Amino acid sequence: MIAIIDYGMGNLASVANAFAKLGFEAYITSDPEMVLQADKVVLPGVGAFADAMHNLKKTGMDQVIYETVKRNTPLLGVCLGLQLLFTSSEENGFHQGLDIVKGQVLRIPPHYKVPHMGWNEVRPRPESRLFKGIPAGSYYYFIHSYYVAPEDADWSAAVTDYGFDFTCAIEKNNIFATQFHPEKSSESGLYILKNFGGM
Repeated sequence: MIAIIDYGMGNLASVANAFAKLGFEAYITSDPEMVLQADKVVLPGVGAFADAMHNLKKTGMDQVIYETVKRNTPLLGVCLGLQLLFTSSEENGFHQGLDIVKGQVLRIPPHYKVPHMGWNEVRPRPESRLFKGIPAGSYYYFIHSYYVAPEDADWSAAVTDYGFDFTCAIEKNNIFATQFHPEKSSESGLYILKNFGGM
C-alpha cells in the first residue's frame, strides 16, 4: 500500500494513476493514520515552498513525515516534495523546510532560462536504487525555478546539466526524491516509480 499525502498542493491523481498503471495499490489521503499505516509514502508537490510548508504544519503532516522517516518507511518526494525535505528555501524570501536533508533550495541563476521546463538528461550514480535498471542517458520531464543543494554530496543520487550541474534526485536510507516528475516522464519515469514501489 502506497499513501500519497494530500496537503492541498500537488498533482495527486497523476501520481496515483501512474502507480496504478504499474499494478501498485496507491491511495490519496489527508488522514495522518492512513499515511502511518502505509508500506510506502509519497510526498508530491506543485506550487510555492512557503505555502506548502504552511499546509504541512496546519494539517500536522510535517510530524507524520518525521515519523515516517523515523520508522524507516520508504518515502518518495516529487518536485516540490523534494525541496520541502531540505533545511531552507530562498523562494520569495527565506523559509524553513522540514530539515530532513541538510542543504538549501536555491533559485536558478538569472542568466539561465527560468523556469527550467521540458525534457533533460539525468545522470544517476551507478549504485542508485531508484535508477536501478534504467538505461544511461534517459530523459525526464522538469518544470521548476529552484534547485536543491545538499550539504552532503552523498545525498545526491543523480545530476542534470542546465548550463550548470545540479542535484536532481536524492537517496539515502529510506528517503528518495526527484526534482523531475516521474509520473510525466514516460517509460523512464514509470521505471523510477516501479523501483520505488518494489522497495
